[in-house]
Amino acid sequence: MVIQIVDIFYPNVFKRYSAKFSIFRELHEKDLLALEIRGIDFKFAHKVKKIILSNKEICYTTQKNTKAQVDLLALGSYGIFKELAKEIIALGNEDLGFKIKKVVQNVTEYENKTFSVGSRSYSLDRAYVMGILNVTPDSFSDGGIYFEKAKAIEHGLQLIEDGADFLDIGGESSRPGAETIAEDEELSRIIPVIEAILKKEPDTVISVDTTKSKVAFEALARGAKLVNDISAFCFDEKMIEVVKQFDASVILMHMQGAPDTMQNNPHYEDVVPEIYDFLVERTELARKNGIKNILLDPGIGFGKRVMDNYEIIKRLNEFKGTGCPILIGLSKKSFLGSALNLGVDEREDPTLSAETIAVKNGARIIRTHNVRKAKLAVQINNFIENPDILANV
Repeated sequence: MVIQIVDIFYPNVFKRYSAKFSIFRELHEKDLLALEIRGIDFKFAHKVKKIILSNKEICYTTQKNTKAQVDLLALGSYGIFKELAKEIIALGNEDLGFKIKKVVQNVTEYENKTFSVGSRSYSLDRAYVMGILNVTPDSFSDGGIYFEKAKAIEHGLQLIEDGADFLDIGGESSRPGAETIAEDEELSRIIPVIEAILKKEPDTVISVDTTKSKVAFEALARGAKLVNDISAFCFDEKMIEVVKQFDASVILMHMQGAPDTMQNNPHYEDVVPEIYDFLVERTELARKNGIKNILLDPGIGFGKRVMDNYEIIKRLNEFKGTGCPILIGLSKKSFLGSALNLGVDEREDPTLSAETIAVKNGARIIRTHNVRKAKLAVQINNFIENPDILANV
């Protein structure tokens, strides 16, 4: 069972949910929210629906599936959902009531939370920037210009000087069509770079971008604090043990397929709920295994149609319900080029625009090639949220 707060006030989202729940009357309002419970036992759903309707709120359910489960949709506001949670708890359904309460709190109190990487704590009342360092010969963005060790180290140090809060170092390309490489090859690319950067800048917070547990182990043993696993533990189950062993933080990303095939006709019935369900399931797996510090990435460009990427950015706020900080990587990606007919080297300005919107919608780590420009996106959003800090400017 998954609970999600849906930004149903968007006309296209309302239309989609109207079709799913057979809503035949006009209920759309610009500030309308929905509480969706997916995969609930249909008998239990009937009891919950009675509670909601008795409070004169609007509620719908789908037809039951082969597992005798339905999806339930309640329309209202955060305040209404909080009251419904209390009512459900009072009538004895504590598990569901507390889960609803938790999801609502995750969204409404998102900016008051913190997350940890290593010994450092970061507040979600602002966003942070993660600089990308690809030590690969075939990156889509830089064509392998930092593949040579000395150039990779130099570029990593430059990203730190530019203001990167985190440095994400990867030795295997994850561009569409990319093939996997051997562990030893990946290690030979990144370990010398990690060691050299930490020797010169020991306070650098390094993330290792890998799906391989052995690579993650060696990187963490040498001082990395964060594992960026684009497979969300799906490619190598031993990754869970490694992350737990080092008490490391982890980024779990959604990807449909694998890098070599992910763009071969990706398809979704409704992209945001499908990604949300996957990330909730992987988060629960991580927590059951003792992993506490989890960040989530919806995986822009990883097994997504062009329109899916824009839908994700628009509805990014909904992922706050997971209770985890949101990371997003938009930098120079093909969804920008395809929509605007721009080559890789022409995507800097659209990247900045998309990053600014993403921060506004809840992204708290921006993974990017251009740290300086991403810092501008962070600053602009900070000024909008806190205009008083400019009183003397």
